Amino acid sequence: MDSHKHTILVPTDFTVIADYAAEHAVKFSKLLKKDITLLHIIKKDMDFQEAEKQIVAQADALFQKHGIRPQTIVREGSIFSAIGEVANELNAEVVIMGTHGRKGFQKFTGMWALKVIVKAKAPFLVVHDYPQSNLIERIVFTIDFKKENMEKIRWATLIADLFKSKVYLFKSTSKVNFLGFIRFNDKGFLRNIFSNTKNAEKYLRNNNISYEIVQAPSSNRNFAEETIDFSKRINADLILITTTKSIDISDYILGASEQLIIDNEAKIPVLCINPRPTRVGSFSASGG
Repeated sequence: MDSHKHTILVPTDFTVIADYAAEHAVKFSKLLKKDITLLHIIKKDMDFQEAEKQIVAQADALFQKHGIRPQTIVREGSIFSAIGEVANELNAEVVIMGTHGRKGFQKFTGMWALKVIVKAKAPFLVVHDYPQSNLIERIVFTIDFKKENMEKIRWATLIADLFKSKVYLFKSTSKVNFLGFIRFNDKGFLRNIFSNTKNAEKYLRNNNISYEIVQAPSSNRNFAEETIDFSKRINADLILITTTKSIDISDYILGASEQLIIDNEAKIPVLCINPRPTRVGSFSASGG
C-alpha cells in the first residue's frame, strides 16, 4: 500500500453523496498534488467481486471526467472502524466523506460521523453537496476555550494559503452556553478565549493570511448555532472544528455542538481536526 501514502481518501457507498465527496477530492487533489484513493467497506459474506466492479467503475468515471484515476480499495469490516483503520494505514493526508443528512442512509450524520472521524489521525472534510466552486474564499474558524485551537489554525493557514482565502476568527461570547447551563464571565473561559484569539491572530499575521475577528452575539443560544448562522450570513465555504477526543455514550451529549455543525442545513463543508501533537499531514506544522 506504499503507493497510497499521503493520499486523499474518499469512502464511498456508490451513492450520489459519495460522488459529491469524490468531486471535492478532485479539487484538493489538483492543488495538493496528491492521489485519490476510493474506499468501499463491505460486510462479512458480501460479494467482494461485485463491490470491486462498482468501485473500479466509479474510478473510471472520475478519470473520464477529470483525467485523474483514483486507486481503489475494498475492505471487509464496519464503517465505524474500518475507515479510520485504512486512513491510518495509508497515512492519509485528509479523508473526504459525504454525509446524508439527518434522515439519510444509515443515519450517517452527526454522532455517527463523529464515531468514524475520531478513529483516524487525519482530518476529515465532511461534505453535503456537490462543490459549488473550485475556490474556498471564506473560512470560519471557531474560537472557544479549548486548548486545541492551535491545531485548527495551522490547517486554516494551509488552506487559506492554497486558496487565497480570508479567515474569520469567530469568537465565543463571555456568556458560555455549555450542556444547557449558562455561565457568565467565567475567568477561566475568558482567559482561554483571549489567549486562543491572540495566538490565532499572531499565527495568521505571521503567515500573511487575511483575517477578521468577529465576536459572537451575547445570547442564550448555543455557540454552534451562532457559528452556523454567521457562516450562512457571510456565505462561508468552509467551517473548521476540532473533534471530541474519544466518543462513547457520554459523548452523545459532549459532542452535541460538533454534531450540530456537521449537520448544518446550509450544507457548508466542515473540516474536522482530530487533536494530534505537532504534525499536520505531510505538511510542516511549525512557524508563526
